[in-house]
Amino acid sequence: MTEEDYKNGQVLLIDKPLKWTSFQVVNKLRWAIKQQFNLKKIKVGHAGTLDPLATGLLILCTGKFTKKIDQFQAQIKEYTGTFTVGATTPSYDLETEIDQHFEFSHLTNEIIHNTTKQFIGEIQQKPPIFSALKKDGKRLYELARAGETTEIKLRDITIPEFEITNIDLPEIEFRVVCSKGTYIRSLAYDFGLALNSGAHLSKLRRTKIGDFDVKKAQSIDDFLNGLDH
Repeated sequence: MTEEDYKNGQVLLIDKPLKWTSFQVVNKLRWAIKQQFNLKKIKVGHAGTLDPLATGLLILCTGKFTKKIDQFQAQIKEYTGTFTVGATTPSYDLETEIDQHFEFSHLTNEIIHNTTKQFIGEIQQKPPIFSALKKDGKRLYELARAGETTEIKLRDITIPEFEITNIDLPEIEFRVVCSKGTYIRSLAYDFGLALNSGAHLSKLRRTKIGDFDVKKAQSIDDFLNGLDH
């Protein structure tokens, strides 16, 4: 691909590795493109954040295609992952330590499968306090880390599909298709509440955004190696 290709606009599908922030991926690729073509600047942005502890599909847009980011962000998304029952964390995932333990010996496969029905369709969800949403100009996770409590409004989301793909307690594997603005961490927490067993998100992978599939995505290394040829 040429310098002009990147300036005119490209959609890059990247399989984000574990522990990288979405911002780090954008910075790495922007720096590499600038170095390759000796550019002072090039626009690169991502269409929807993935948490550092999540892997999977990240759409990056370059040049003029950065104007399409909102359009991609609005598309429906698919995730796979694992809920771990019997414990909760303040961040609803493994970013923070376990704060409470719960009994889960009452759970059966039937109870777990039936509970998914409560979350299918148009529902309301409370975003996690450990999130990048802003309140009064501050990120919620900044308030959370400072020990401040804050009221978070419920938001309307849609979950067309939610299925349990494997049960090996305390781990429950799932696949979910959801609208923009859905927090899978919150789904884990709410699912644990509904099961009366507590739960947190222990693994997450984004597999689709609209018609884009992670199977067509490149690793960061593959992209960087491709730039040199």
